[in-house]
Order: sequence, then C-alpha cells, then structure tokens
Amino acid sequence: MEDSSVLGIVSALKSEASCLMKLRFPLFKIARIAPTTRLCLSGMGAEGALKATQILHEYEVDALLSFGVAAALDDALVPGDLVLPEMIHSNGRSLPVTLEWRERIAELLPSYLTVVGGTLAETKKPLFSRQEKIKLGAETGACAADMETAMVAEFAARADLPFIAIRAIVDPLEFSPPPALMNVVYADGTTDIIRLLPLLFNGAVPLKTLFHLGMGMYAARSTLSKVVETVGLTFKSELTDRSHAYALVAAEEAGSSAAGSSLR
Repeated sequence: MEDSSVLGIVSALKSEASCLMKLRFPLFKIARIAPTTRLCLSGMGAEGALKATQILHEYEVDALLSFGVAAALDDALVPGDLVLPEMIHSNGRSLPVTLEWRERIAELLPSYLTVVGGTLAETKKPLFSRQEKIKLGAETGACAADMETAMVAEFAARADLPFIAIRAIVDPLEFSPPPALMNVVYADGTTDIIRLLPLLFNGAVPLKTLFHLGMGMYAARSTLSKVVETVGLTFKSELTDRSHAYALVAAEEAGSSAAGSSLR
C-alpha cells in the first residue's frame, strides 16, 4: 500500500471510537483522524456495520479495520485481553483476515498485553448468558464474538480489500449485560440515564452489574488505547497479499456456478 492510500475503520460504539479520537461525532459520518485514516461510527449490529463500511468504500478507502470490543467465549479470556483474529466465522462460513498485516500489528505490541488469535464469531444479538456464549463457542470454535466484524470482513473480501480486526475483551464468559439494560442503551452505546434510573431502583439492573460493566469497558479501552499508542493511527496498513480475498470470492462464485449447472 502506498503512503497516499487510506485506511477505513469501523467502530460501533462511541466508547470504542474515543480510543481513536477525542472529539464526538454522529453515526455514519466520516471522521478524518489522521492524514490517511478515516473513521466511521456504525452503532451496534450488522446493519449499521454494513452501512458504515459502504460509506467508507464510497470514500475509496484502500483497507478496512474493525476496531472495538468483544465478548469472551473462552473462560481463559478476561477483560482487557486482546483478540487479533486469524479468521472470522459467520453463518457457517469462514471469512479471511489479511494475516501478513495482522502479524505486523502483533509483533509491535508490548509483551505485557495478552494477545490471542484464533476465530472471532459473529453474533446477531448481544449475548446475555454464559450458556449462550458456550453454545456459540462450541458451534464456531471461536474464542470471542461481536456483532459487527463479520459484515466488515465479508465486504472487504468481496471488494478485495485488506482487512483485519482488533477487538479487546469487554465481558468474560461468566458475566454478561442484563437484557433490561439494552432497553436504555442507544445504538452508539451511550445510556439514557433517565430511563436507567427506574431499572436501578427496581433491581432490574443491579448497581453491581453496572460496576462490572464499567470495569470491563475500562480494561478493554485501556488495551485498545495502548494498541493505538503503539502502532499509530495508520495501523501499519501497508498493502499485503490480497489473494486470500479474491480466492474466497472466486470459490463462492465457482460453487454457485456448479450448483446452477447441476440444476440444468
């Protein structure tokens, strides 16, 4: 990738984006956070991630990065551990990561950070229990999950763009946010305090739960900030071998053609 090439970053939450820039900005607007780096805030979920990725693609970015937090599916992972996945799992398929770029990032990180690879799984909704996490981990072989990365990875593969994900663990296997909390959380992760207060008073959202969530996010943001401090806002996104993405698309097209032929 030439020096003039542009990296596009998708983050779902304002708390994630704040590790990249301090100024706040709305969903689906491109922020210029460095001369060759653009950030688009997507909000939670695959639909928003696709829209943000499309906006960045229309801006003609040359590489894509999914940046933020993830839920642990492995009891060995704790808040603040860093997941640099080597594969993304979505709907029974494996989506590629640009491994050369991933390794470049991993080699630069300080030794005191716990960094794991493996598979990052897609989840269509927040995971509210240990049982849900264990089930998804068993089905996918993944160590962590989020709701946005798979969409960015699939878009990158189809557009033949280099892609990596950088995700810090926010909640461990044994702890998950209560479903009631999601009713008072906006798409960008900010909370409606007025609607939260009754949930605190009636016990639907225990104060202890908020404390654990806050500590988990603090640990995850500390790790993400350290990654940015270490590798910089370009994330060393030099052009790498893009044949992995082309091969995925070619294989899918070949499979579709074969299926069509068998129906004739």
